[in-house]
Amino acid sequence: MYAIVDIETTGNGYKGQKITEISIFVFDGKKIVNEFTSLVNPEQNIPPFITNLTGITNAMLRHAPKFYEIAKKVQEITAETIFVAHNVNFDYNIIKDEFKNLGFDFKRKKLCTVRLSRKIIPGLSSYSLGNICADENIPINGRHRAKGDAEATTELFRRLIERDNNFIINSFLNSRSREATLPPLLDKRVVDNLPETFGVYYFKNSAKEIIYVGKANNIKQRVISHFYDKKKKEREMCLEIAHISYSETGSELLALLLESSEIKNQYPKYNRAQKNKKEAFGLFSYEDQKGIIHLAFNRIKIAPNPIHSFYSLAECRNFIEKLCVEFNLCPKYCHLQTNIGRCFHHQIKECKGICSDLETAKNYNERVLKAINSIGLALENIVIKENGRFENEIGFALILGGTYQGFGYIDKALDSELINAEDYQLYVQPKRDNRDVQKILTAYLRKQKERLKT
Repeated sequence: MYAIVDIETTGNGYKGQKITEISIFVFDGKKIVNEFTSLVNPEQNIPPFITNLTGITNAMLRHAPKFYEIAKKVQEITAETIFVAHNVNFDYNIIKDEFKNLGFDFKRKKLCTVRLSRKIIPGLSSYSLGNICADENIPINGRHRAKGDAEATTELFRRLIERDNNFIINSFLNSRSREATLPPLLDKRVVDNLPETFGVYYFKNSAKEIIYVGKANNIKQRVISHFYDKKKKEREMCLEIAHISYSETGSELLALLLESSEIKNQYPKYNRAQKNKKEAFGLFSYEDQKGIIHLAFNRIKIAPNPIHSFYSLAECRNFIEKLCVEFNLCPKYCHLQTNIGRCFHHQIKECKGICSDLETAKNYNERVLKAINSIGLALENIVIKENGRFENEIGFALILGGTYQGFGYIDKALDSELINAEDYQLYVQPKRDNRDVQKILTAYLRKQKERLKT
């Protein structure tokens, strides 16, 4: 037995999405043997655009049963059936969440008529319910209403059963098959052909727009894990995934660096970390005519290649104030106090910086350099060498003067000919330095130092 299900919801994304109507047709493969349809009071308002789409209004639901009042009926009518829906994971997970809120676990085997249609009726321009029904001349008596859509899905499923000469439905129900968990628009062969290597993967929608970028130590394994994730954001994203591409990197570090760069360049819909803010202020240093090293800050547009960068002026000043305390630096020469002869701390006899008559520029500058060296990558030239994508290749990340230049790949034979860090510039893929990259590289170098100690 099959339970062909369709629901309408409040449409507030997965965050707070609630059922407003449910329709279930119990189907034995040839005919409908039972049916249950009901409006559902979601206990929240319906957005106007959902009312325009479905015709369901707040007034219609005011006296409708709440989900807990129909939960037993839903449980009983779907018991010992296979749960079937168009984009099955959407309907199934929403219903599962409703049961979870009541303290019950809802579990059924699943079939997706989108995925089945892609296999049994290949070559359609779109696999939306409306498009398939138009191609198959299946009437929908009430589009975007639960009963109309469920009834049309039942007829579509009947035709899929009739045409299933290769036992595709049985293969989908095989416990080893991932068909029930894969995104409805994604071809299983794409997942099967993913490599099990370090790299970056890209989820794309049906228009081939990048909607998510991720890094992985095992691309195939990490991609599949998204499809089993129970988080609401992941489930929403999976409904849109139609294509996957990837770039192998050879190492975790290079995967992290590429992921960070791609998120900032592509600005994917489902990547929240690393994309929301742009660094506006930077910390710099210079030596004046008296030989005193200053720390200063300004907008990055005016003074590029900072020692460290910040999202706001307040964040920048707070950071410098902490440096002053930790390394006994002078607020005046860190440009926290301006247009004064001597800093305020000197006036109250608490200055431990260059304003003190006992201080020498040499001693003070040593503390400034220690402060600079404590920040990120300091001013070093570093080539971080990693495994390449192939056996005869080396991957590397390049840092010059404390500024990240990018990463690249060279032949192992060529690597032995490169002596200085600057020599690697010819082979680097230029990338922007930023705070997130600095964090990645600093954490990596710190771990390397810890390993050497042990």
